[in-house]
Amino acid sequence: MQRITILGATGSIGVSTLDVLARHPDRYSVFALTANSDVDTLAEQCERFRPQVAVVGSADAAQHLQGILRQKGIRTEVEHGKQALCDVAAAPECDAVMAAIVGSAGLMSSLAAARAGKKVMLANKEALVMSGQLFIDAVSASGASLLPIDSEHNAIFQCLPSGYRRSPQQHGVAKILLTASGGPFFNRPADTLDLVTPEEAISHPKWVMGRKISVDSATMMNKGLEVIEAHWLFGVPANQIEVVIHPQSVIHSMVSYVDGSVIAQLGNPDMRVPIAQALAYPERIDSGVEQLDLTKMGDLQFKQPDSIRFPCLQLAYDALNAGGTAPAILNAANEVAVQAFLERKIGFPIIATLIRQVLEQVPATHIIAGIEHLIEQDRIAREATIELISRL
Repeated sequence: MQRITILGATGSIGVSTLDVLARHPDRYSVFALTANSDVDTLAEQCERFRPQVAVVGSADAAQHLQGILRQKGIRTEVEHGKQALCDVAAAPECDAVMAAIVGSAGLMSSLAAARAGKKVMLANKEALVMSGQLFIDAVSASGASLLPIDSEHNAIFQCLPSGYRRSPQQHGVAKILLTASGGPFFNRPADTLDLVTPEEAISHPKWVMGRKISVDSATMMNKGLEVIEAHWLFGVPANQIEVVIHPQSVIHSMVSYVDGSVIAQLGNPDMRVPIAQALAYPERIDSGVEQLDLTKMGDLQFKQPDSIRFPCLQLAYDALNAGGTAPAILNAANEVAVQAFLERKIGFPIIATLIRQVLEQVPATHIIAGIEHLIEQDRIAREATIELISRL
């Protein structure tokens, strides 16, 4: 029986994880569930799964949640704050952690799980984008298991040989092919992108995701962050990571080998597939997802991304090639810019403009002195982005 902590239980990944866990009560139990402010949903989850601990973002939210749970006779311990997130991620009672808190807010708790030697199922790509080598070093030092949840990285993981350890040359890997749906604006005239509304940007044609990641998909920054994540997960340099637009979202990614072989992972677009794969690895369990019917797929299309339509993708490659703290600066600027777009303070194309300006204004350091250094760079980049927005 594996005891699971879910960081970000009320988000789309957290909800899908609980759906898979509920199908296998003989294999998994829930140790801890966390959410920032969605107390009502978290209370419902606690009533069903009876975790030992629940963590929320503030003291007020904790008081509210505790009142609901006590009224229902549920004895789940309620904690709040950033340290409590790290505590449930590293707790000895926990075997595996689903790291699904969106954005940089998930960095410290994901890192705590890695340092504690847990089985870390990483859905929070920003944690690895920001901390890079620090995260990989923590996994190596503690003996933690790092399993990717992003559908693309999970697909790559499945296409690589057993025992692969960030060594592409040793295993004959020529390149990684990251597939991208192209988002909702793949066929939209580029000269109309300044008219895009938040409602249009979060309407993804294939995947059900949160607001922030949906906007990232629309700008293709999400794919850029995945390029950086793939570099750290699999030890593949930027020039061996290629993004391919695949609107059908049936092939989730591929690995090309030096002998000319290309191995792909296919499946219906449902995050329960990679979640189930990571939960049970190296075994397989039912995810609740319908089997892919190859006879109904129709044509599969593949195209190169348009750098004019999707400038954020190139910005991510530039940050990866610059190294050091540049990816953390990129991520911070993007998070602030996306939030400003969702609040209708800026237009859709301005997201990329702001990120480019921040990368030019905030000097990246090649050496990362530690996690505090990254957090400081994150703060500086956010303040720079906010200042630029105020001038618009």
